[in-house]
Amino acid sequence: MLPLNKNILLIMTGSIACYKACSIASSLQQKGYQVKTVLSPSSLEFIGAATLEGLTGEPPITNMYQSGSVMDHIHLARWADLIIVAPATANYINKIAHGIGDDLLTTLFLAHDFKKPFLISPAMNTMMYLHPTTQESMQKLRSFGVKILETESGVLACGEVGFGRLLDPDLIVQTIQQQLQISHEPPMAQATQPLKSLKVLITGGGTSEPIDDVRVITNSSTGKTAAYLANQLLESGIDVHFLHSKNSALPQISCPRTSFYSFTDLQSQLQHLLPAEKFDTVIHLAAVSDYSVIKEIGKISSTADELSLKLKKNKKLINEIKTLSPQSKLIGFKLTSQASTESITEKVTALFQDAHCDFVIHNDWADVQNQNHRFTVFDSKMQTLKLENKSELSFKIFQILAGDL
Repeated sequence: MLPLNKNILLIMTGSIACYKACSIASSLQQKGYQVKTVLSPSSLEFIGAATLEGLTGEPPITNMYQSGSVMDHIHLARWADLIIVAPATANYINKIAHGIGDDLLTTLFLAHDFKKPFLISPAMNTMMYLHPTTQESMQKLRSFGVKILETESGVLACGEVGFGRLLDPDLIVQTIQQQLQISHEPPMAQATQPLKSLKVLITGGGTSEPIDDVRVITNSSTGKTAAYLANQLLESGIDVHFLHSKNSALPQISCPRTSFYSFTDLQSQLQHLLPAEKFDTVIHLAAVSDYSVIKEIGKISSTADELSLKLKKNKKLINEIKTLSPQSKLIGFKLTSQASTESITEKVTALFQDAHCDFVIHNDWADVQNQNHRFTVFDSKMQTLKLENKSELSFKIFQILAGDL
């Protein structure tokens, strides 16, 4: 069913990523939203006004001083149910963070009613994105209630490689739909301020078990989902401690961090942090080795055709979390690979019985390999909820945290 009476204002600033943002306008229009666009003069150097008019059926607004447009910064701000700036340059982000309103795009921000979502999707060179001024501005905007979307890593227009690419347009559209849903759910709005008092521990990444002095066995966990969730919670002002493997992806937003290497390291860190910090919730995403190697001293010779390793079974660290921190709500994750429904049910049930999880979130390795971040949330009664992406997952976790209040 197409959404009705939802108005979206898409603002574009001067970036080569404008060509990608055109698909955002097209996708939103096809889904039944009413879309209007505001283009900066510099964005018109990258795309034409006719393109946006053809995609949305509405001529883009480009000049606040043209006849009939003098009050657009007020009228458009009131008309829109959601405003998305994509792409957002460093210049635009830093200007609005400091209250500068010298054109239509910046005055639209100053006229915004923060009861409605305002989203910013940055696009810029890595060093511009990581510059202390830009990072400080984004943090300031988050404190106002602005939603800053993640950037992607890859080859940039300048030829360099790093963070700063515009987030995939499909993910931007998903986030817009999610934000419209969130903004119309009073319980979440009421819970936003109290959530800021919560302390959350997130574990992420995979342990590495030494074979000898230089070799290890490990798993393929990247810690990206853990880092994504940490970013989402931190943006809402929640106190997050990120406990991660040394090779894990890290949150882009600053927070207390502790690293681990092996199973023994992670166990030691949990035994220290959990009783001391009194976390309200533990989100356990770390991929913990089920076995450790009986380590050889020195470096094993590489001349033999075959090599035998002796492994010893590790404890299930998730089973120790509630013992170390009884007051914490525990969200456990279970990854399977080509498992049957019966096997998944058995493994999830064991987490409720042995680790006393409050919720268990399941995903399958086949989906991870195909970049499909689907999840199934189980509650203690084994009732399930299917989630199609990490954005939906983060929203569900916000709901779980709100239940702590």
